[in-house]
Amino acid sequence: MTIALPTPFRRLIAPVLLSLVAAGCSSQQMLNGLTSTKDFQRSIDLPYDRTNNLSLDVYAPAGQSGRPTVVFFYGGRWSSGNKNQYEFVGGALASAGYCTVIPNVRQYPMVRFPAFVEDGARAVKWARDKIDDYGCDARRVFVMGHSSGAHIAAMLALNEQFLKGVGGSRTWLRGMIGMAGPYDFLPFTDPTLRDLFGPADRFEQSQPILYVDGQNPPLLLMAGEDDETVAVKNTRNLANSVARAGGPVETVIYPKMPHERLLSSIGPVYRNQSDVLAQIKSFLDKWSNNSYVKPGQPGFETTPFDQ
Repeated sequence: MTIALPTPFRRLIAPVLLSLVAAGCSSQQMLNGLTSTKDFQRSIDLPYDRTNNLSLDVYAPAGQSGRPTVVFFYGGRWSSGNKNQYEFVGGALASAGYCTVIPNVRQYPMVRFPAFVEDGARAVKWARDKIDDYGCDARRVFVMGHSSGAHIAAMLALNEQFLKGVGGSRTWLRGMIGMAGPYDFLPFTDPTLRDLFGPADRFEQSQPILYVDGQNPPLLLMAGEDDETVAVKNTRNLANSVARAGGPVETVIYPKMPHERLLSSIGPVYRNQSDVLAQIKSFLDKWSNNSYVKPGQPGFETTPFDQ
Protein backbone atom coordinates (compact mmCIF):
# COMPACT_ATOMS: atom_id res chain seq x y z
CA MET A 1 0.00 0.00 0.00
CA THR A 2 1.25 3.47 -0.87
CA ILE A 3 0.83 6.22 1.72
CA ALA A 4 0.62 9.72 0.30
CA LEU A 5 1.77 12.12 2.99
CA PRO A 6 0.97 15.86 2.95
CA THR A 7 3.67 18.19 1.65
CA PRO A 8 4.42 19.93 5.01
CA PHE A 9 4.99 16.54 6.64
CA ARG A 10 7.25 15.42 3.80
CA ARG A 11 9.34 18.55 4.32
CA LEU A 12 9.49 17.90 8.06
CA ILE A 13 10.75 14.32 7.78
CA ALA A 14 13.02 14.86 4.76
CA PRO A 15 16.16 15.44 6.92
CA VAL A 16 15.41 12.22 8.83
CA LEU A 17 15.05 10.27 5.60
CA LEU A 18 18.29 11.70 4.28
CA SER A 19 20.12 10.46 7.37
CA LEU A 20 18.52 7.02 7.08
CA VAL A 21 19.57 6.71 3.45
CA ALA A 22 23.08 7.78 4.36
CA ALA A 23 23.08 5.00 6.96
CA GLY A 24 22.28 2.44 4.28
CA CYS A 25 18.52 2.00 4.70
CA SER A 26 16.38 1.23 1.64
CA SER A 27 15.69 4.51 -0.12
CA GLN A 28 13.33 2.84 -2.59
CA GLN A 29 10.87 1.83 0.13
CA MET A 30 10.84 5.30 1.63
CA LEU A 31 10.50 7.02 -1.74
CA ASN A 32 7.70 4.67 -2.77
CA GLY A 33 5.90 5.38 0.49
CA LEU A 34 6.02 9.11 -0.16
CA THR A 35 4.93 8.90 -3.81
CA SER A 36 1.53 10.44 -4.38
CA THR A 37 -0.85 8.11 -6.23
CA LYS A 38 -2.80 11.13 -7.49
CA ASP A 39 -0.37 11.49 -10.39
CA PHE A 40 -0.99 8.13 -12.05
CA GLN A 41 -3.14 5.12 -12.67
CA ARG A 42 -1.14 1.93 -12.11
CA SER A 43 -1.72 -1.38 -13.86
CA ILE A 44 0.41 -4.12 -12.33
CA ASP A 45 1.78 -7.54 -13.25
CA LEU A 46 0.90 -7.41 -16.93
CA PRO A 47 2.52 -10.39 -18.70
CA TYR A 48 4.81 -9.58 -21.60
CA ASP A 49 6.67 -12.91 -21.85
CA ARG A 50 4.64 -15.84 -20.57
CA THR A 51 7.32 -18.34 -21.53
CA ASN A 52 9.73 -16.82 -19.00
CA ASN A 53 7.03 -15.64 -16.58
CA LEU A 54 7.96 -11.97 -17.04
CA SER A 55 5.59 -9.12 -16.29
CA LEU A 56 5.59 -5.33 -16.15
CA ASP A 57 3.76 -2.42 -14.55
CA VAL A 58 2.29 0.59 -16.34
CA TYR A 59 1.99 4.07 -14.83
CA ALA A 60 -0.34 6.28 -16.89
CA PRO A 61 -0.59 9.98 -15.99
CA ALA A 62 -3.93 10.66 -14.34
CA GLY A 63 -6.43 12.53 -16.49
CA GLN A 64 -4.24 12.49 -19.60
CA SER A 65 -4.25 10.38 -22.75
CA GLY A 66 -2.03 9.92 -25.77
CA ARG A 67 1.09 10.68 -23.74
CA PRO A 68 4.55 9.39 -24.80
CA THR A 69 5.92 6.28 -23.14
CA VAL A 70 9.13 5.57 -21.23
CA VAL A 71 10.26 1.96 -20.72
CA PHE A 72 12.42 2.05 -17.58
CA PHE A 73 14.98 -0.62 -16.63
CA TYR A 74 16.14 -0.65 -13.00
CA GLY A 75 19.66 -1.42 -11.82
CA GLY A 76 21.02 -4.15 -9.58
CA ARG A 77 24.18 -5.39 -11.29
CA TRP A 78 22.07 -7.56 -13.64
CA SER A 79 21.39 -9.86 -10.68
CA SER A 80 18.89 -8.21 -8.30
CA GLY A 81 15.95 -5.84 -8.07
CA ASN A 82 12.25 -5.92 -8.81
CA LYS A 83 9.84 -3.57 -10.57
CA ASN A 84 7.86 -3.17 -7.33
CA GLN A 85 10.77 -1.20 -5.84
CA TYR A 86 10.46 1.61 -8.39
CA GLU A 87 6.99 3.05 -7.94
CA PHE A 88 8.68 6.39 -7.24
CA VAL A 89 10.14 6.35 -10.76
CA GLY A 90 6.77 5.68 -12.34
CA GLY A 91 5.25 8.40 -10.18
CA ALA A 92 7.96 10.92 -11.04
CA LEU A 93 7.65 10.40 -14.78
CA ALA A 94 3.86 10.39 -14.58
CA SER A 95 4.00 13.72 -12.74
CA ALA A 96 6.02 15.01 -15.71
CA GLY A 97 3.28 13.81 -18.06
CA TYR A 98 4.82 10.57 -19.31
CA CYS A 99 3.52 7.02 -19.29
CA THR A 100 6.00 4.63 -17.73
CA VAL A 101 6.51 0.92 -18.29
CA ILE A 102 8.67 -0.86 -15.68
CA PRO A 103 9.40 -4.50 -16.58
CA ASN A 104 11.10 -7.26 -14.70
CA VAL A 105 13.84 -8.97 -16.69
CA ARG A 106 15.65 -12.23 -16.03
CA GLN A 107 18.71 -12.00 -13.82
CA TYR A 108 22.06 -13.63 -13.24
CA PRO A 109 22.78 -16.43 -12.36
CA MET A 110 19.53 -17.74 -13.87
CA VAL A 111 20.63 -16.25 -17.21
CA ARG A 112 23.71 -14.62 -18.68
CA PHE A 113 24.28 -11.90 -21.25
CA PRO A 114 22.52 -11.16 -23.56
CA ALA A 115 19.31 -12.72 -22.17
CA PHE A 116 18.33 -9.67 -20.08
CA VAL A 117 18.81 -7.36 -23.08
CA GLU A 118 16.60 -9.65 -25.14
CA ASP A 119 13.99 -9.36 -22.38
CA GLY A 120 14.30 -5.60 -22.64
CA ALA A 121 13.60 -5.78 -26.37
CA ARG A 122 10.48 -7.84 -25.70
CA ALA A 123 9.29 -5.25 -23.17
CA VAL A 124 9.70 -2.52 -25.81
CA LYS A 125 7.75 -4.64 -28.29
CA TRP A 126 4.98 -5.03 -25.72
CA ALA A 127 4.84 -1.25 -25.40
CA ARG A 128 4.63 -0.89 -29.18
CA ASP A 129 1.83 -3.46 -29.36
CA LYS A 130 -0.17 -2.82 -26.19
CA ILE A 131 0.50 0.57 -24.58
CA ASP A 132 -2.27 2.28 -26.58
CA ASP A 133 -4.72 0.17 -24.56
CA TYR A 134 -3.65 2.12 -21.46
CA GLY A 135 -4.15 5.55 -22.98
CA CYS A 136 -0.50 6.01 -23.94
CA ASP A 137 1.22 6.60 -27.30
CA ALA A 138 2.95 3.57 -28.83
CA ARG A 139 4.48 5.72 -31.59
CA ARG A 140 6.54 7.76 -29.13
CA VAL A 141 8.56 5.35 -27.01
CA PHE A 142 11.76 6.04 -25.07
CA VAL A 143 14.01 3.65 -23.15
CA MET A 144 15.58 4.68 -19.86
CA GLY A 145 17.65 2.96 -17.23
CA HIS A 146 19.77 3.38 -14.13
CA SER A 147 23.06 1.56 -13.55
CA SER A 148 22.87 -1.93 -15.13
CA GLY A 149 19.43 -0.92 -16.40
CA ALA A 150 21.11 1.90 -18.33
CA HIS A 151 23.35 -0.74 -19.90
CA ILE A 152 20.23 -2.56 -21.15
CA ALA A 153 18.72 0.67 -22.48
CA ALA A 154 21.97 1.61 -24.21
CA MET A 155 22.29 -1.80 -25.85
CA LEU A 156 18.77 -1.43 -27.26
CA ALA A 157 19.50 2.06 -28.58
CA LEU A 158 22.94 1.29 -30.04
CA ASN A 159 22.78 -2.34 -31.19
CA GLU A 160 19.79 -2.64 -33.49
CA GLN A 161 20.00 -6.43 -33.60
CA PHE A 162 18.04 -6.74 -30.36
CA LEU A 163 14.99 -4.84 -31.63
CA LYS A 164 15.29 -6.53 -35.00
CA GLY A 165 15.06 -9.79 -33.10
CA VAL A 166 11.50 -8.92 -32.06
CA GLY A 167 10.49 -7.57 -35.45
CA GLY A 168 11.45 -3.93 -34.95
CA SER A 169 14.28 -1.45 -35.33
CA ARG A 170 15.76 1.60 -33.66
CA THR A 171 13.06 3.67 -35.39
CA TRP A 172 10.79 2.40 -32.62
CA LEU A 173 12.72 4.62 -30.18
CA ARG A 174 12.42 8.38 -29.88
CA GLY A 175 15.38 8.44 -27.49
CA MET A 176 17.32 6.83 -24.67
CA ILE A 177 18.12 8.14 -21.17
CA GLY A 178 21.03 6.56 -19.33
CA MET A 179 21.64 7.30 -15.65
CA ALA A 180 25.02 6.25 -14.21
CA GLY A 181 25.33 3.45 -16.71
CA PRO A 182 28.22 1.08 -17.50
CA TYR A 183 28.91 1.49 -21.22
CA ASP A 184 32.67 0.96 -21.51
CA PHE A 185 33.76 -1.20 -18.57
CA LEU A 186 36.38 -3.64 -19.78
CA PRO A 187 38.53 -5.37 -18.63
CA PHE A 188 36.56 -7.77 -16.45
CA THR A 189 38.51 -8.79 -13.37
CA ASP A 190 35.57 -9.71 -11.15
CA PRO A 191 34.84 -13.47 -11.48
CA THR A 192 31.09 -12.84 -11.40
CA LEU A 193 31.24 -10.42 -14.33
CA ARG A 194 33.49 -12.79 -16.25
CA ASP A 195 30.89 -15.51 -15.82
CA LEU A 196 27.93 -13.21 -16.48
CA PHE A 197 29.36 -11.87 -19.76
CA GLY A 198 31.46 -14.88 -20.77
CA PRO A 199 32.99 -16.66 -22.52
CA ALA A 200 36.04 -14.42 -22.76
CA ASP A 201 35.96 -14.14 -26.55
CA ARG A 202 32.54 -12.45 -26.23
CA PHE A 203 33.42 -9.90 -23.55
CA GLU A 204 33.70 -7.05 -26.04
CA GLN A 205 30.19 -7.72 -27.36
CA SER A 206 28.77 -6.69 -23.98
CA GLN A 207 30.03 -3.11 -24.32
CA PRO A 208 27.51 -0.57 -25.64
CA ILE A 209 30.36 1.64 -26.88
CA LEU A 210 31.30 -1.07 -29.40
CA TYR A 211 28.11 -0.41 -31.38
CA VAL A 212 28.38 3.34 -31.83
CA ASP A 213 27.71 4.15 -35.49
CA GLY A 214 26.19 7.64 -35.48
CA GLN A 215 22.76 6.24 -36.35
CA ASN A 216 21.44 6.03 -32.79
CA PRO A 217 18.30 7.72 -31.53
CA PRO A 218 19.00 10.78 -29.34
CA LEU A 219 20.78 9.98 -26.09
CA LEU A 220 20.71 11.76 -22.74
CA LEU A 221 23.58 10.48 -20.60
CA MET A 222 23.64 11.51 -16.94
CA ALA A 223 26.19 10.73 -14.25
CA GLY A 224 27.74 12.00 -11.04
CA GLU A 225 31.38 12.75 -10.34
CA ASP A 226 31.11 11.09 -6.91
CA ASP A 227 29.90 7.77 -8.32
CA GLU A 228 32.00 5.02 -6.74
CA THR A 229 29.94 2.19 -8.24
CA VAL A 230 30.07 2.97 -11.97
CA ALA A 231 32.92 5.28 -12.96
CA VAL A 232 31.85 8.50 -14.67
CA LYS A 233 34.31 7.72 -17.47
CA ASN A 234 31.69 5.33 -18.83
CA THR A 235 29.41 8.26 -19.57
CA ARG A 236 32.18 10.48 -20.88
CA ASN A 237 33.63 7.80 -23.13
CA LEU A 238 30.29 6.89 -24.68
CA ALA A 239 29.29 10.52 -25.14
CA ASN A 240 32.55 11.37 -26.87
CA SER A 241 32.33 8.31 -29.09
CA VAL A 242 28.76 9.07 -30.18
CA ALA A 243 29.59 12.72 -30.84
CA ARG A 244 32.62 11.80 -32.95
CA ALA A 245 30.43 9.45 -34.99
CA GLY A 246 27.91 12.25 -35.60
CA GLY A 247 25.16 10.84 -33.42
CA PRO A 248 22.81 12.95 -31.26
CA VAL A 249 23.92 12.99 -27.62
CA GLU A 250 23.47 15.26 -24.63
CA THR A 251 25.28 14.86 -21.33
CA VAL A 252 24.74 16.09 -17.80
CA ILE A 253 27.53 15.47 -15.29
CA TYR A 254 26.84 16.47 -11.67
CA PRO A 255 29.97 17.47 -9.72
CA LYS A 256 28.71 16.07 -6.40
CA MET A 257 26.37 13.17 -7.00
CA PRO A 258 26.82 9.54 -5.83
CA HIS A 259 25.49 6.54 -7.72
CA GLU A 260 22.14 5.87 -6.07
CA ARG A 261 21.34 9.52 -5.45
CA LEU A 262 21.18 10.23 -9.19
CA LEU A 263 18.04 8.10 -9.52
CA SER A 264 16.54 8.91 -6.12
CA SER A 265 16.86 12.61 -7.04
CA ILE A 266 13.71 12.30 -9.13
CA GLY A 267 11.76 11.00 -6.11
CA PRO A 268 9.61 13.07 -3.74
CA VAL A 269 12.24 13.66 -1.04
CA TYR A 270 15.14 14.89 -3.18
CA ARG A 271 13.37 16.36 -6.20
CA ASN A 272 13.92 19.98 -5.25
CA GLN A 273 17.61 19.49 -4.51
CA SER A 274 18.73 19.09 -8.12
CA ASP A 275 17.47 19.49 -11.66
CA VAL A 276 17.68 15.78 -12.56
CA LEU A 277 13.95 15.38 -13.24
CA ALA A 278 13.83 18.73 -15.04
CA GLN A 279 16.66 17.63 -17.34
CA ILE A 280 14.87 14.36 -18.09
CA LYS A 281 11.59 16.13 -18.76
CA SER A 282 13.29 18.64 -21.07
CA PHE A 283 14.82 15.83 -23.10
CA LEU A 284 11.55 13.90 -23.28
CA ASP A 285 9.59 17.01 -24.25
CA LYS A 286 12.08 17.89 -26.98
CA TRP A 287 12.14 14.50 -28.67
CA SER A 288 8.47 13.70 -28.11
CA ASN A 289 7.66 16.65 -30.32
CA ASN A 290 10.45 16.17 -32.87
CA SER A 291 11.05 13.03 -34.89
CA TYR A 292 14.60 11.77 -35.06
CA VAL A 293 16.39 12.79 -38.25
CA LYS A 294 19.37 10.70 -39.29
CA PRO A 295 22.82 12.33 -39.63
CA GLY A 296 23.46 14.12 -42.88
CA GLN A 297 19.83 15.03 -43.45
CA PRO A 298 18.42 18.55 -43.06
CA GLY A 299 17.47 19.44 -39.54
CA PHE A 300 19.88 17.13 -37.77
CA GLU A 301 21.61 18.55 -34.71
CA THR A 302 24.23 17.04 -32.45
CA THR A 303 24.98 18.20 -28.93
CA PRO A 304 28.50 16.87 -28.32
CA PHE A 305 29.91 16.31 -24.90
CA ASP A 306 31.87 19.37 -23.83
CA GLN A 307 34.99 18.54 -21.89
